[in-house]
Amino acid sequence: MIAAVPLFRRLRGLLRDESAVALVEFAYSLPLLMTVGLGGVEVANYSITNMRVSQMAISLADNASRAKQEIVAGVPHMREYDVNESFKATELQSQSLDIKAHGRMILSSLETNSSGGQWIHWQRCYGGLTQYKSSYGKQGDGATGTSFTGMGPTGRKITAESGFAVMFVEVVYDYQPLIFDRFVPTTPIRKVAAMFVRDDRDLTQIYNPSPAATVNSCPA
Repeated sequence: MIAAVPLFRRLRGLLRDESAVALVEFAYSLPLLMTVGLGGVEVANYSITNMRVSQMAISLADNASRAKQEIVAGVPHMREYDVNESFKATELQSQSLDIKAHGRMILSSLETNSSGGQWIHWQRCYGGLTQYKSSYGKQGDGATGTSFTGMGPTGRKITAESGFAVMFVEVVYDYQPLIFDRFVPTTPIRKVAAMFVRDDRDLTQIYNPSPAATVNSCPA
């Protein structure tokens, strides 16, 4: 029979026991380590998403600057179909970002008016977040006069040359967090890109021959 050990000796032995100290310390620090680790993953994903949205803006501007319908013995036309295909190509590029549900793409044709001023001749939008509008002007801005000075951030405005058009793109995206958004900004990601139309193009209008394509107009 094992002799009974006084209670105070049991307590003294427990206080001196250090066999599980590391495990206890790890248990206390685990929530902090998980928070920091998952936060790092979220920040990395946010950075990658920023890069992907920027690439989408560049891709849309590039596609729209190349799109055209060849015309025999005439200047190529830009059609509503070409605009829609440019949007669709960018949507496919976005893949898991689901730009149609969580973002907005705005494509503007920046040209010059009869007075030599800057002019947004036409503008098309795509994506479900209709509350996001262009930050730099709407269709028809600058139709007359020279008060409209171009599109883009102050000090870095893009301007078109006479007889040529610039495809100016704005992409707005509501970031979708992987885990939690405590470590990333809550404001939408906004990226812009612009490219001159690569070849000759009939700038009088966007054509929509039969069968007519959907016109993705931007709400006023």
